[in-house]
Amino acid sequence: MNSAKRPGTPGPGSHVADSHDLIRVHGARENNLKDVSVDIPKRRLTVFTGVSGSGKSSLVFNTIAAESQRLINETYSAFVQGFMPTLARPEVDVLDGLTTAIIVDQQRMGADPRSTVGTATDVNAMLRILFSRLGEPRIGPPSAYSFNTASVRASGAITVERGNKKAVRATFERTGGMCTHCEGRGTVSDIDLTQLYDDSKSLAEGAFTIPGWKSDSQWTVQVYAQSGFVDPDKPIREYTEKELRDFLYGEPVKVKVNGVNLTYEGLIPKIQKSFLSKDKEAMQPHIRAFVERAVTFTTCPECEGTRLSEGARSSKIKKISIADACAMEIRDLAEWVRDLTEPSVAPLLTALRDTLDSFVEIGLGYLSLDRPAGTLSGGEAQRVKMIRHLGSSLTDTTYVFDEPTVGLHPHDIQRMNDLLLRLRDKGNTVLVVEHKPEAIAIADHVVDLGPGAGTAGGTVCFEGTVEELRAADTVTGRHLDDRAVLKESVRKPAGALEIRDARTHNLQGVDVDVPLGVLCVVTGVAGSGKSSLIHGSVPAGADVVSVDQSPIKGSRRSNPATYTGLLDPIRKAFAKANGVKPALFSANSEGACPTCNGAGVIYTDLAMMAGVATPCEDCEGKRFQPAVLEYRFGGRDISEVLAMSVDQAEEFFGAGEARTPAAHKILQRLSDVGLGYLTLGQPLTTLSGGERQRLKLATHMGEKGGVYVLDEPTTGLHLADVEQLLGLLDRLVDAGKSVIVIEHHQAVMAHADWIIDLGPGAGHDGGRVVFEGTPADLVADRSTLTGEHLAAYVGA
Repeated sequence: MNSAKRPGTPGPGSHVADSHDLIRVHGARENNLKDVSVDIPKRRLTVFTGVSGSGKSSLVFNTIAAESQRLINETYSAFVQGFMPTLARPEVDVLDGLTTAIIVDQQRMGADPRSTVGTATDVNAMLRILFSRLGEPRIGPPSAYSFNTASVRASGAITVERGNKKAVRATFERTGGMCTHCEGRGTVSDIDLTQLYDDSKSLAEGAFTIPGWKSDSQWTVQVYAQSGFVDPDKPIREYTEKELRDFLYGEPVKVKVNGVNLTYEGLIPKIQKSFLSKDKEAMQPHIRAFVERAVTFTTCPECEGTRLSEGARSSKIKKISIADACAMEIRDLAEWVRDLTEPSVAPLLTALRDTLDSFVEIGLGYLSLDRPAGTLSGGEAQRVKMIRHLGSSLTDTTYVFDEPTVGLHPHDIQRMNDLLLRLRDKGNTVLVVEHKPEAIAIADHVVDLGPGAGTAGGTVCFEGTVEELRAADTVTGRHLDDRAVLKESVRKPAGALEIRDARTHNLQGVDVDVPLGVLCVVTGVAGSGKSSLIHGSVPAGADVVSVDQSPIKGSRRSNPATYTGLLDPIRKAFAKANGVKPALFSANSEGACPTCNGAGVIYTDLAMMAGVATPCEDCEGKRFQPAVLEYRFGGRDISEVLAMSVDQAEEFFGAGEARTPAAHKILQRLSDVGLGYLTLGQPLTTLSGGERQRLKLATHMGEKGGVYVLDEPTTGLHLADVEQLLGLLDRLVDAGKSVIVIEHHQAVMAHADWIIDLGPGAGHDGGRVVFEGTPADLVADRSTLTGEHLAAYVGA
């Protein structure tokens, strides 16, 4: 362990200011932390390890980083604080020696269609200024090159209320770069009418094919049938032009249906309001599948997907327009900018070159600036956020990273390690939450939390150097040198999924047969085309279950029971046993405590200061009305059931008078993915990244499908949990499923039956299949980067 001076009396000749060399945390109780006390050396790289859910994020993000941010916010005036997010003081007794914290987390960048890599990193802003100064022909200020700015023209009289009121004639004009057809989105949406109805049938014959729209009893269908605008007994394909226009695009109007006044509205606006305005993630699976079938997005024909107006595309520097510049791979754009030598914009070119070089240095040179920010993986998003800090002159700052190696091939991890060490060597404190042995190995100091997850974790099991950790009897110490071994025999494929001439993104006409009935791992360096190949070529049909890296949505009212659908059979079982309505057993519906509306706590807003949450006195935090808690099932009330862990609930609903097969099946899946310690009523907002990933996996395992596509399922998993995941993948394959895993973890590669390796590089240097075969063949061949790293991993 690096020697760090403890605060106290300075030695002879040393300055008192030099004695503050530790960040001291005493008595931290955030989430599942149990009075944790730890001293973290400053200007060193400290790695926090432990199983998923052991309390790493609670200590690093919710305690140290949160308090640093809160203290900085308090230095602003009350007026400014009113516009900032309010942060409560973490549950901790003492926090000493904090420095300014810069958080680089894995939160996905906003999925707003207008947000791109260029807008998220300010590179677009610099390019817009560059083109407004050097572009020929000149078309206007920087806003004329922005796809988020519409052109505006206005004229008329305005009244200025100052002293003597008087009307002033004014004209206003602003030149924007937004394509008017797609409004700067690059794509236009179209609704496929064949997915809404069968035009060979009449409404009376059940023409609608929209989920939940039955022709006989459904009110919505009756509105169309009895509106008077169309003949309910005539097939839709025989409608006159006027009938079809009223049917599809009619304005809202009141009509009488069975003596009741209802609103009639055209089918297209009705579908847009009912389905398209809602968040797809929050929809039931069959509704989500319908929306994905019914709505098609096509490239805007006017701007050809560039989002920009004709004027913005016509202005060029050295025959390159701003649209061309944004479509280039960033490493190529960096070379183009390097060739520009215009003294009038020299400071701008220097800043632009430095930022673009940072992209290349961090391994993201294969991206383009017009790539939508929402399509970046968690690892890519985290590295994009790192860019603005790489060339920073700040020192004595605390940088906080959340698994910076996520989404990185073993080849790329060394580059990430070098960046972390460079930040430390500039005199910064670097705190990293990490599971990968290669990243733990570079730590100056290691803090291992555990011993288990959830209520079984929240304590510090070990503090010291990496070498001391290897000898320590902790879960991390025991598994740090774990190495998976190659299988002695691999399964034989039961068929193949043929992919021909795949050209999504950077794929270069790839032809490959993905074997079915086995565990197939698709690997390659970041940006080599793995996700493009699988997500772009494997049809998301009824037989394919895809578990991607998109975050799960959920408020503090959502919990594992509501997210997985577990609460439905539980509510029905309670209702049937007590002869009452199921809605009574929902804290978000009729059973909610009226005082706190089922939240369990009362929130008091204190304007610019952090709000205060106090337990509801009426329900004592149980969230239900007292009358509801009188009803029992298997000797427990609904609040007691929600307080159970998954393992306890699995036993409770598995046998005896509380036996509920539907609930038991879901609980078994949660237990299979290693979430047996979670409580059913724990808010989703308190789950760690790895827990959320596995919760999503457990939910999708219930879907009927023959092919499972998993995108980096080891994200957020401790070394000890990877073994359990491999067992789960084996069980899926042995049950007759085909499992395709996009993965960088060598343990998953070694466990595969078949490997497809893409590369050899990223971006236009990748997009080709460089190896197909068994893991043993890949190790023996060693012709690719993956082969070299896998051989080193298994000790071949």
